[in-house]
Amino acid sequence: MRFKFLFFPTGILLCLCLYHGYISVFSWDELSEPASPLLPIIFAITPTYSRPVQKAELTRIANTFRQIPAFHWIVVEDTNNKTSLVTNFLKSSGIQHTQLCVKTPAGVTKARGTLQRNVGLCWLRETFQLTEAPSGVVYFADDDNTYNLELFEEMRYTNKVSVWPVGFAGGLRYESLVLNDAGKVKGWRVRYDPSRPFAIDMAGFAVNLDLILEKPRAIFRLDVKPGYQESSLLQDLVTMEDLEPKANNCTKVLVWHTKTLNPNLVGDQHFTDRNIEV
Repeated sequence: MRFKFLFFPTGILLCLCLYHGYISVFSWDELSEPASPLLPIIFAITPTYSRPVQKAELTRIANTFRQIPAFHWIVVEDTNNKTSLVTNFLKSSGIQHTQLCVKTPAGVTKARGTLQRNVGLCWLRETFQLTEAPSGVVYFADDDNTYNLELFEEMRYTNKVSVWPVGFAGGLRYESLVLNDAGKVKGWRVRYDPSRPFAIDMAGFAVNLDLILEKPRAIFRLDVKPGYQESSLLQDLVTMEDLEPKANNCTKVLVWHTKTLNPNLVGDQHFTDRNIEV
């Protein structure tokens, strides 16, 4: 499978899934064990990039993902070619997975992970036809977050787009949503730019797979201000009235923005064996 990205002067990005094109082939690997036919499959798209703590971060979230039934992990590296570190890690993870890669072009500095998430969406649209797709939900799971297992059962039966609070987001203990008396979303409990069309964190929503397939032009766009990535996708999929509050009417925090500290490696030069993967 090949992916082609078209950049326009306005910053609009289009991702095309092609069988013939001018950029690298993105191969993918799956474990042979099929997902349970009784459960909707959770497709988690995770952008990742090379750094000292990459394997540690992936290990931490894999220990969560491994416990989730009917789960497929789509890992997209910010590289021109798949790395042996991620390939070997996924093969030993015990998790059904797909490995993809796309390098963010030089000069594109907005919203790390945007191209990688779009490649994940392209793979889903190229792999599944709407009439034959499995029942499923798509979640954008960054590699430096912390996830409660309960979150995935909350999102599994999403009709269109399900939403919930996110811990340690936007300069707050948590960001959330404001519900009306009928339990429907009427606004956003955020400090940062509450006028956004969908003031929701990337970790705070999941989308039904059928909706992703029905709307092939819905992607994350680069021609938007910081904090508007989520809105750029969701505006092409739903309205506020379609949102489905989860996590006990958005009163429970089940996902947190966390980050492993960069290690102090000041004494490591020419000391440890570079053949040992960390």
